[in-house]
Amino acid sequence: MSLSLLIFFAVVFVFVCTLRVARIGALVAFLLAGVISGPYVLNLFQLTDTWTFLGDLGILFLWFTLGLEINMKRLWNMRHTIFGFGAAQVLMVAIMLFPILFGLTSWTILGCIMVSLLLAMSSTSEDMQLLIDRNQLNTNMGRQTFSILLFQDLLSIPLLAMLPVFAGKSFNLGASAIDIFVLSAALIVGVVIVGRFILNPLMKLVAKLKSKEAFLLAIMLNITAWAIVMSLIGLPVGLGAFLAGMLLSETIYRHQISAEISPYSMLFLAFFFISLGMSLNLPVLGLRWYWILAGVGGLILVKFCAIFMVARVRNVPAPEAANIALVLAQGGEFGLLMLQTMKTSGIDALPEMHQELLTAIIILSIMLTPILLAIFDLLRRTGKLFTSQSLSRPEEKDGEKKPEVIICGFGRVGQIVAQLLEAEKIPYIAIDLDVNAVMLGRERGFNVAYGDTRNSDVLRDLGLANRRTRAVVVALDNAANASSTVLTVKGITPKVKIFARARNLADSKALLKLGVAEAQPETIESSFFLGYGVLSYLGFSENKIENLLNEMRADNYALLDNTVSDANVQ
Repeated sequence: MSLSLLIFFAVVFVFVCTLRVARIGALVAFLLAGVISGPYVLNLFQLTDTWTFLGDLGILFLWFTLGLEINMKRLWNMRHTIFGFGAAQVLMVAIMLFPILFGLTSWTILGCIMVSLLLAMSSTSEDMQLLIDRNQLNTNMGRQTFSILLFQDLLSIPLLAMLPVFAGKSFNLGASAIDIFVLSAALIVGVVIVGRFILNPLMKLVAKLKSKEAFLLAIMLNITAWAIVMSLIGLPVGLGAFLAGMLLSETIYRHQISAEISPYSMLFLAFFFISLGMSLNLPVLGLRWYWILAGVGGLILVKFCAIFMVARVRNVPAPEAANIALVLAQGGEFGLLMLQTMKTSGIDALPEMHQELLTAIIILSIMLTPILLAIFDLLRRTGKLFTSQSLSRPEEKDGEKKPEVIICGFGRVGQIVAQLLEAEKIPYIAIDLDVNAVMLGRERGFNVAYGDTRNSDVLRDLGLANRRTRAVVVALDNAANASSTVLTVKGITPKVKIFARARNLADSKALLKLGVAEAQPETIESSFFLGYGVLSYLGFSENKIENLLNEMRADNYALLDNTVSDANVQ
């Protein structure tokens, strides 16, 4: 067992490193590792209940992450792109795929409609990672791609509810439509009521504990509780995890939740893709390899053409339209999830062999997308396709301004800095782990969020980025936390100017060694202010006092090196 495990991790490591060098996503590496480690190649592991359970957890985390990205404010701000571009893309792909499937298969009309809609969905996890890796998420192309993915995520709710209809177990479309409407309305009401009156107070109590373990367990408990609720009323557990994410997206803890859950989400999602790779019946699929290759080529071609046409109708420039179409041309996790749900639930909407073929087609299309994008980039750079012009950046609306200054810590110092920035109308965001300070600040109109400034995912999620953030203010009263925050900031944006608060000269010098531009020691500066008043009262001129203070500030307060520090006082 230990040798098998060692070989397995070695296989995963080699694939992840190799594909990372080739700028191909890690999810493809996990799929390949599952295939290699499965019963048909190295036979290191069998697809046991343990692997299936880990894969199911991966599905739950995937749905939770998708729900966490969807909140009412974001939906409203992006409503035209989401429900315009997104709906048009899905409809066009489904319309183009339906006659092909109906003509080539013996499936029912409902079965062809279901598969057309499933194949219209793209891989959210891979596409988002590709946009981040290619630094395209904040371009016009990236935002439109994200909008389409967001619409697909929303569409997954009625598609899950319609599964019994597609499976032929219920043909009352009117009743199903009413069920979907009631379900959607219940979700919206649940997000507003449960999020505001139950989750917010509960998460506030947990946040006051300042325990990372308690915070994480509260998230896990929420996911599990909603999954069980959905299961009890006959809906897929993934829908419960999705709802849990939506509920928490409406709280002030969303950014910290995203950062805390991200490593676990990626881990269990990896298990999901590994189990998928293991489940591929290679001997059977090998006998029908021509159908699989034709299916992969046909799917990518049809989706590319459909999305490209919709994008051009919406006046998207041809290079960006081609980029969007290529990013979204693969199948997605939702299709895999639906096929897996059908298999485990005994729903025979499609022949079992056809489900295997569709699974293989979707997986291979996901694996091919990064390779096709690499070829697309090469053709653009060499001038053989479109031009090498950079992608345009979106015009920001007033409500979507990115922070130019990030304030780490929202105590008395952070609040004063925030007031100064607000007075000059400089966009900023303040971050603090003290939930009371965050709630009070938001009540008073400050732009403050709950989060740990030592966590790089939190800082990135709240806007810290190269060439966009002009300055960072570290206003934390704990020297160790301040140092950790400075190192985290430097790891993301090495050249950004950092202005820090320091309690004394020793802390100031320590922060300056870490690369802080300015670190004002509070005790010294407050003493200078007090001394200024004393000397002024004693009759010294302003110039003389200023010159004296400037001499003492020179060379980082070199004249004060012999002063007894607070730490040395017993």
